[in-house]
Amino acid sequence: FALSAFLRVATGFDIGLSTKCVVIPTEMHMCHKIGYSEMRLPNLMGHTSMADVIQKSTTWQHLVLTDCHPHARTFLCSLFAPICLDTFIHPCRSMCVAVRDSCAPALACHGHAWPDNLDCDRFPGDEDICLAPLTTEYKYLHKVLPKPACQACPAVEEFFTHKRILEVFCDNNFAVKVKLSKKRTGLGHQEYNIECQVEFITQGALLPYETQSMIQQWLLINENCTRRMTPTHRPMMYLLVGNIKEGIILVNHVYRWQRKDSQLALATQKWRYHKCL
Repeated sequence: FALSAFLRVATGFDIGLSTKCVVIPTEMHMCHKIGYSEMRLPNLMGHTSMADVIQKSTTWQHLVLTDCHPHARTFLCSLFAPICLDTFIHPCRSMCVAVRDSCAPALACHGHAWPDNLDCDRFPGDEDICLAPLTTEYKYLHKVLPKPACQACPAVEEFFTHKRILEVFCDNNFAVKVKLSKKRTGLGHQEYNIECQVEFITQGALLPYETQSMIQQWLLINENCTRRMTPTHRPMMYLLVGNIKEGIILVNHVYRWQRKDSQLALATQKWRYHKCL
């Protein structure tokens, strides 16, 4: 994330005199389909021009895509694109704390601390008029699914035998085959995508309908690892092998799946009948 000292706090806005209602621009993808289509400008981050809003908010869109917290998008959009009402509605301090605690590790994975200008102490308490987080039941349901975390990068393994791969399968509880592509966005960032359906070699505790988004989130959080895995912009197939421990997804082994790698194909065929020691 290209986060830096651009964050500033808006103070002393005279609603109706100093601000205006404007349509949320198409470039602000994270703030679309959030229940309203117009925002106040200047916003609660002190941005006075739409160009500034677009530039600064796009550095956070990457974080939202990691799905680090269910309220991350609401929290950030309330600041970058506040709803057009008679007064600014700040996010509650409890919402800030919840988002910070869940998303700060994803920022740290990219070498950034939670910004001082988003210090949760500056937001109102829940007893005031503010945007509050949803119920604890919703938060509990969100935590049921395993989540990827920032981790040391596994090497892309190049020298192996099918017997060694079978040992790796036995030592881990999931192995998935994915096709990854890399492209440059209009803002000069790299974007990594899974091109087709994830194929399970061994499923473990992964849920079929959630795995693709989980792997996508792992690629975003561990973008330094993803960058090493994908040296070219040509789509490539990979085998990702790992474990789920205490609700955290860890990728321990990465193999680049090429047609000439008969050992990978042989290992996946033998795995159906293989008995681990």
